This record gives sequence, structure tokens and C-alpha cells, in this order.
Amino acid sequence: MAVDLSRQGYRAQRWAARGALAAAGLAVAAPLVYGGLRGLLLLVCGAAGLGLSAAAVWWTLTRRGPLRWVAATVAVCVPAAVVALFAATLFWALLVSLALWGLAVWSGRYALRGTGSGRARVRERRLPPPRRPVLIMNPRSGGGKVGRYRLREKAERLGARVVLLDPDQEHDVTALARAAVANGADLLGAAGGDGTQALVAAVAAEHDVPFLVISAGTRNHFALDLGLDRNDPASCLDALTDGVELRVDLGFAGEQPFVNNASFGAYAAIVQNPAYRDDKIGTSLELLPDLLTGQQGPRLVARVGDTTLTAPQAVLVSNNPYHTGDPFGLGRRDRLDSGVLGVLGVRLEGAVDAAALLLDPAPSGLTVMTAAEVVIEADRAQIEAGVDGEARVLPAPVHCRIAPGVLRVRVPRRRPGVTEVPPRLDWRRLRKLAATVGRTAAPGRPRRPDTEPAAAGEPARSRPAR
Repeated sequence: MAVDLSRQGYRAQRWAARGALAAAGLAVAAPLVYGGLRGLLLLVCGAAGLGLSAAAVWWTLTRRGPLRWVAATVAVCVPAAVVALFAATLFWALLVSLALWGLAVWSGRYALRGTGSGRARVRERRLPPPRRPVLIMNPRSGGGKVGRYRLREKAERLGARVVLLDPDQEHDVTALARAAVANGADLLGAAGGDGTQALVAAVAAEHDVPFLVISAGTRNHFALDLGLDRNDPASCLDALTDGVELRVDLGFAGEQPFVNNASFGAYAAIVQNPAYRDDKIGTSLELLPDLLTGQQGPRLVARVGDTTLTAPQAVLVSNNPYHTGDPFGLGRRDRLDSGVLGVLGVRLEGAVDAAALLLDPAPSGLTVMTAAEVVIEADRAQIEAGVDGEARVLPAPVHCRIAPGVLRVRVPRRRPGVTEVPPRLDWRRLRKLAATVGRTAAPGRPRRPDTEPAAAGEPARSRPAR
């Protein structure tokens, strides 16, 4: 007798959703049952301690002198005291509660897999190897990865021409890439940080030639979201002989291209400081009090569709949106070909707003949107920006846009691939999934999505429950 595996899978997801809800309820109930009124008071104290710690972090960043050190001490000691208090009074109940929360998270993620929240697969194209590839390599990037992994030697063995940048001279990377195309290059590549990658990628997109990413930078965020091996940049060169092509988007802040993001506000002002490269923490602590309280820096206005963000301390515009609702996916992008910019704006007016970032599921100080275009205005003629980690000064206003699918990226056919980020725990969806019975959960029955796709410049809207 044939077995309907699809129907069995939905049945398993349904029971996993029920198990997640039950485990979450028991996780909350365990300390209350074990400790009674004392357990309830401890939970309230824990929430208050979390809020106080967030407020103390805000004071640490916006104060100087003895007040900063007092706030920093509070930010460290309060969470430690709360943990110690819970361990001393509700030790066994706390262990049981944590185990139940772990079960709830695992079951919830299992239940939500395959419900439309997974990563969309980017289409790959098999094309012949390039005949005249040109690779631009920065020997200083990533602490000298070009030399450590012998990237130049391997690339030349594979038939590529390598342009090695002189660390003691300033180079116009864009001009070098254009000259390579003018001389017949049918592929451009870059071994360096994401800032270098963006400059070469823009020339490749301009001339419609493939682009090769070599993960020889420090963080290699673009390589990570392409599924490349960040620990072995030499493996990226395998794309020269056995590669596939992906079509991805490219972002622009004015005329400045970016593969990851463009940042405006506090961070952008800090990276402009010459001392930042040698003393990142000290320089940040010195500048942040005036930047976060509005005493220094430009007064920004960000226009995202019909929404206006007035005087945010920071605005991050990304080439495709980042995960923001789940700590497992922070700094990662599900897709690089959605054709929209991600926008994240932060505006905090004090310690209360800082505490709300942790305690409020939808804090007013945090704005997360998507848009095809974003305009950043300021009360001065130029705006400081951090574009893929590089300090830039751009003429105001800055028009940020995305060019969908203009970049042809050649990657190795055999590569680690993108690690799937677990689906965001959506308790409302879990409740709906757990409540379905019989045929209402069958995969063949059309179901309305919980949210409507967000139009450019608008957050996603929940559909009304029937």
C-alpha cells in the first residue's frame, strides 16, 4: 500500500507545533509551580534586571568619566546577580525550564520548516570557463591571505592574469578593472575586502562580464552569503575551471557601489576618524557620547517610500535585507536577488528606549523596512558614510538604490553552500499550525499566507484572522 509521505510530513509538523507550544507553556510554568509567589517575583526581577542592564549599556555609551564606569559596572553585575539569584533559589526548576525552552525552540523550528519560510534557491547556469580572466589582489587584506594561501601562484597556474596591488601606493581599483576589460578580459575577480570586491563588481556589472569573489578579506560577508568557503580562499579559484554562474543584485549609495551595506550616522562618523584603525574601542567610546546625543554629527532624515525617519542615530541600507528577528540569523541574508534594499533605522531618545529594544517585541526606536530606493538627507552639504566598511564622504542627499540581477557572479560548482538559517520562531503561525486538523493541513489545499508581501517602503502586513 502506498504511503503519502507528504501528508505524513504535515502531520509531523502539526504535532511538532503542538509540542512546541506545550513545552513553552511548561517552561514558563515550571519556576512558578516550583517557587510559587517567589517564582513569580523572580521572573519579574529578571525582566527588570534585563531592562536595567540595557539602560546601563546606554549610559555607558553616552556618558564620560566616573558615570560611565558606574554604568558599565551595573551593566555587567546586574545580569550576573540575576543569574546567581535564579540559580540559588530555583536551581532545579531553572534547569527544567531551560530544557523545556530548548525543546520548544527545536520543535517550533521543525514545525515551521517547509511552510514557506525557507531560503529560495538561486538559479545556477553552467557556462564554459573564461579564456582571459584578470584578478586584482590586495596582499594586505585579511592579514596577508594572498601570500599565505599562495593565491597569485594558483591563479596563474589556472591561466589568470594577476594584478597585485602595491601596499605602499594608492591604487584606483576601478580604473584598473576598466583597463583590464578594455584589454580583453572576459572575467574580473578580486581578492580583498568587501570594499574592494564592490569596486571591481561594479565594473564587471557595467560591462556584463562575470565576477569572481575570492574570500581573502577579514570578514568576507559577501562570500559567506554566496556560499563560498571563507576559511580557504584558494578554493574560490576552482571556479575558473569548474564553475557556475549566479545572477545577484548590486547596491549603490549615490555612485558608490556596495555588495553588503552602506551605513550612515554614528558608525559612519566613527570610521572617518584616523585613530579608529589603530584603536577601535577607544575611539568609539570617545566619540559615541556626542554622536548618540546629537551634539555632533549631521542631523539625518531618511526617506523610505512613504515613511520618513527623522533624526535617527544610525541608518543601515543593505543590498537585500538582513535577518533581524532571530539571533541565529543576524548578519545573514536569505537572498541576494530579491531586488530590494533592506533598511534598518535606530532612533533612541534615552535609556527607556534602549531597554525597550530588549523588552518590547516591536520597539518604537527600531525601524525595519524594505525599499527599492532610499534617500538620506542631512543638514550639511556632505554626509559621512561607511560603504562596505570603507570610510566615504558623499554629497547630500544620498540616493541609495538597487540594481536587480546586474551582477554575474562565477562560483565553484563544488562549494560549501549557504548554511540554512533556521526559520524564525513565529508563535502565531505555530498556533495556527497546531490548530489545523485533518485535511486543513494537507499540502494540496491552498492556504493563505500569514503575511502579505511587503511593497517597497512598507513593512509586511498581517492578514486579518477569519
